[in-house]
Amino acid sequence: MTKIVRNGQWILALFGVACLVGAAAVMAQRESGADSPLAHAQNFSVAIRNASQKSMPSIVAIETTIKGGVAQGADIQELFKGTPFGEQFKNDPRYRQFFGQGGKRQMPRREGRGSGFVIDPSGIIMTNNHVVQDADKVVVRFQDGREYVAHDIKRDPSSDIAILKVDADHPLPALPLGDSEDIQVGDWVLAIGSPFGLDMSVTAGIISAKGRGQQIAEREYFLQTDAAVNPGNSGGPLINLNGEVVGVNAAISSRSGGYDGVSFAVPINMAKWVSQQLIANGTVQRAYLGIAIQPVDNDLADTLNITTREGALVSDVWPDTPAEKAKIQPGDVIISLNGRRVNGTPLLQRIVEELELGKSYPLKVMRDGKQVELTMVAEAMPEDFGKRRIVPVRDQQESAPESTEQNIVGMDVQKLTPELATQLGVSDENPHGVVITGVKPDSPADYANLRPGTVVEKVGQTAVSTPEEFAQAVKKNSTDKGVLLHVRRGDRKFFVVLKP
Repeated sequence: MTKIVRNGQWILALFGVACLVGAAAVMAQRESGADSPLAHAQNFSVAIRNASQKSMPSIVAIETTIKGGVAQGADIQELFKGTPFGEQFKNDPRYRQFFGQGGKRQMPRREGRGSGFVIDPSGIIMTNNHVVQDADKVVVRFQDGREYVAHDIKRDPSSDIAILKVDADHPLPALPLGDSEDIQVGDWVLAIGSPFGLDMSVTAGIISAKGRGQQIAEREYFLQTDAAVNPGNSGGPLINLNGEVVGVNAAISSRSGGYDGVSFAVPINMAKWVSQQLIANGTVQRAYLGIAIQPVDNDLADTLNITTREGALVSDVWPDTPAEKAKIQPGDVIISLNGRRVNGTPLLQRIVEELELGKSYPLKVMRDGKQVELTMVAEAMPEDFGKRRIVPVRDQQESAPESTEQNIVGMDVQKLTPELATQLGVSDENPHGVVITGVKPDSPADYANLRPGTVVEKVGQTAVSTPEEFAQAVKKNSTDKGVLLHVRRGDRKFFVVLKP
């Protein structure tokens, strides 16, 4: 019996040792296996490596040359006419070389650098417009050292996109184009290009934001990324971890001139649409509405009874435009077009300009708190649209007619006469409204940044033409949420809310 027990103890002891060895083995496997933190990091590193290596044969460095020549300059005598410096600089060759002689001066040759990428095996390359603008010669260089002189350059300054052609003796590897609508904030991306002339440099980061408008180009809906982008990266691709292009690196926000953590790329969906038109037609035809729009902030949303930041507020409708024909009115908030929800002014601009010309599209607006369905027909934007001269607003002079003070909102107003309209740059044939002649400090009007010379056309939905009408409309439309005014400065109209 005793012997059997001892054998049992040995068996238990051996079993315990086996369990310890097994546990240690499992722990070791977990630390080095597929579920370990190190394995995840290595897999992420491999994903970046594969995406970079797969993309590099399609990415090019771009070198541009702008020839020197004689340019119109300033004559020294005329430049300093009426000053004591004319005679002093008259015979100084340094100033004559800088300012020119006889109104002309010699311009040196200039060179530039950028990046690009192949979008079609036939040799079509995409880059930024500002990379190749004004260039007399454009040379592209591939990763393997091959160089080609580009030709058939087509540009779209509005979107800062350009395409160019190279003649290779074999099909070129093209980068796959992804979907910039699908990419989300926080997704990893890679910027590849030639910063400071360092070819095939790769930086990694995430998508920081979408739909940015930085007043860099006329057409903006930038992707923001913290992937390092520097001078020379312009025109290169921003790719996802699948090696698909989601943007075209275009600009940086910087105080130093170099990377400061904020970079911008043209979404590839926009760039692709532009490139298709450039390839087919050589130019880009855009549809338009013919309205002035402004963002919907919290105060406007409250007074208009809509969700904050929902839609785009129409502040003006120009005559004989698709918007006027569709019966859009100032004060409407466009919430959808062609079935696509509008969540801001940059997106509305994108949706409109990509509509097919001549076709009808459903459009929904919020008007007086109710949803209204309209129909618009897409028309091509005239070449001179948006280039009307805006006359600067001047403050009223002491000789202006007597005004009526409106203590409720803290400003003085007077009737808009034809003479005042001309002085203020109001170009309408039959101008109406009242002109602000004074603003009380620390008043609702002051906090709304209203200034003398601004014309008030409506209070709420009530048109006003005299100080008395203005006073009555303010009392009628005053609420706890504020008073909505439709105002204009020169030919620019917009809405403001005077908070109580």
